[in-house]
Amino acid sequence: MIELKNISKTYLMGSVEVKALDGVSLKIAPGEFVAIMGPSGSGKSTLMHILGLLDRPDTGEYFFEKKDLTKLSDEELAVVRNGLFGFIFQQFHLLPRLSALENVELPLIYGGKRYLKEKAKEKISMVGLTERQNHRPNELSGGQQQRVAIARSLINDPPVILADEPTGNLDSKSKEEIISILKELNREGKTVIIVTHEKEIAEHARRIIHTRDGRIISDEAVGSLPQEGGGALHAVPETGFFSQKIRKTGGAEFMDYFREALFAMITHKMRSILSILGVLIGVAAVIAMLAVGEGAKISIGQQLASLGSNLLIVRPGSSRVHGVALEAGAVTRFTLQDIAAIRNEGEGIKRASAYVSGRGQLVYGNKNWNTQVEGTDVEYAPIRASEPTVGKFFTAEDVRQRAKVAVLGMTVVRELFGGRNPVGETIKINRINFQVIGVLPEKGSGGFRDQDDTVVIPVTTAMYRLLGKLYLDSIYIEAEDEASAETATGSIESIIARQHRLNEKDDDSFQIRNMADIKNALESTTRTMSLLLGSVAAISLLVGGIGIMNIMLVSVTERTREIGLRKAIGANNHDIMVQFLIEAVLMSFLGGVMGVALGAGISTVITHFAGWAVKVSMSSILLATTFSLAVGVVFGLWPARQASLLDPITALRYE
Repeated sequence: MIELKNISKTYLMGSVEVKALDGVSLKIAPGEFVAIMGPSGSGKSTLMHILGLLDRPDTGEYFFEKKDLTKLSDEELAVVRNGLFGFIFQQFHLLPRLSALENVELPLIYGGKRYLKEKAKEKISMVGLTERQNHRPNELSGGQQQRVAIARSLINDPPVILADEPTGNLDSKSKEEIISILKELNREGKTVIIVTHEKEIAEHARRIIHTRDGRIISDEAVGSLPQEGGGALHAVPETGFFSQKIRKTGGAEFMDYFREALFAMITHKMRSILSILGVLIGVAAVIAMLAVGEGAKISIGQQLASLGSNLLIVRPGSSRVHGVALEAGAVTRFTLQDIAAIRNEGEGIKRASAYVSGRGQLVYGNKNWNTQVEGTDVEYAPIRASEPTVGKFFTAEDVRQRAKVAVLGMTVVRELFGGRNPVGETIKINRINFQVIGVLPEKGSGGFRDQDDTVVIPVTTAMYRLLGKLYLDSIYIEAEDEASAETATGSIESIIARQHRLNEKDDDSFQIRNMADIKNALESTTRTMSLLLGSVAAISLLVGGIGIMNIMLVSVTERTREIGLRKAIGANNHDIMVQFLIEAVLMSFLGGVMGVALGAGISTVITHFAGWAVKVSMSSILLATTFSLAVGVVFGLWPARQASLLDPITALRYE
């Protein structure tokens, strides 16, 4: 059944080479009960590990049913261990977070036979632990834990049982129970191989092999041996079958990996919470910072919208005489004729409005208020998004007749009228009576000026009745669309130059400001700030990812023996890697989800207490969540890979 030919194995202890096995050759027939004895360091455990494919020899050949297993890949060896060998360890190697029944089921998971879990109850019953099947290992005695390990070794009905010092940690009564179970298994046709240093235990076997210094020094039969070819045989599939057919039709499923990862997180709550916390803070910071940036963008957009769309402002400039700058308008003074020319001849122009301003003292009843007085044309309202919310704007006829009508800003309304409707009331502006015909929409503050602290009256009334001005302070122009702004600017320059007979040297005699340029500059600044804030927040998320990697590396170290056990019962490198990777991604995902909620909460708090405009966008949520998952994958990949590459026997020996 099993044949070893010239097997050698050397270990490095620092810089010293220790030859654990030296040219060992051995045959074991089906149905044998073999005991391997020898002093400490004689190589008996190494021989057991090579027999069970937990370790690879440096040289020599291993045949099972005349099939060479020496050159199988790690994936194929995992399948062989799962199906053909059952392991019983001196330290039991039961997973503490699983019940006895769940420990017995473990090999079924990696063999793709979870649907056979009723079989686990049969094996538990066979070793007499039906009433204790839902207890965890720390609730069982040593003998009971070893019986659970025996049930686990039998779950896949392997032809070979390997027991490494199965009674070493047990009392006399428990020893007898375990040996009785092993002898019964051998009578049923199982090949049983045990390693022991106790002579009374070895005497139960029918063949005793003594080792010393890595060699077999004696091999004696105690009882009758089975005939070659007898016993219940399990044929080994052809090479390649293990990694192809079995893994296609069986193997652990995603939910198995997910369940194991979730159990690991629940078992180590504090470690998991700390990992989740790092990602949570990072995601919350990203969400909050992006929300602040998006809110700033919206606020700027609202303020610019209050100025009007596609807005051009023409202002008089100043000239210089011998290096001395004169006052604005010293060269060019705009008149109502300039407005008429721009309206009639301008290209790409939709609307135009004259504009003058000054200060005025308002009186209503026993209240008075000093405010900004603006004189405009009818088209000022649509140009500057100032259509009254209550009442109406003045008409072209009002402008021609220099009518004494006024439209008030909300700040003026509050100061003079409180909460009452002012439309139809009469107020005094610089001792001149004006009738209130409308209320402007509320725009809020713009820079250091309250945009609602104003009174708008017809431009002719302001110039000739109230402020005593003969010239316009500026001209507001709305281009047909954003693309027409440049065409409109050139047209306005030509018209004003012709109207005022300006030459090329007078290029500073007036200015045309394009509010679209200011808007683009502000939006660009906002985007830059949002990117900066998001980048700073992303650093904290990166730190959280590094925290996950550190925690996972610690987890790999803490669970080294668990990894060794899983590999011994059939888990391959892929199984281990996926399980640890899912654990990292799951912690990142939970941190991401909770971080989104926290970030949204922080944004609400900022809005409530600081009064800032913030907006949590779906794109920021998707970005932060995706990034958190990427953190889990990237920073979980290295620890997962480290875990998957652990050698089974090295991991089992880890202290």
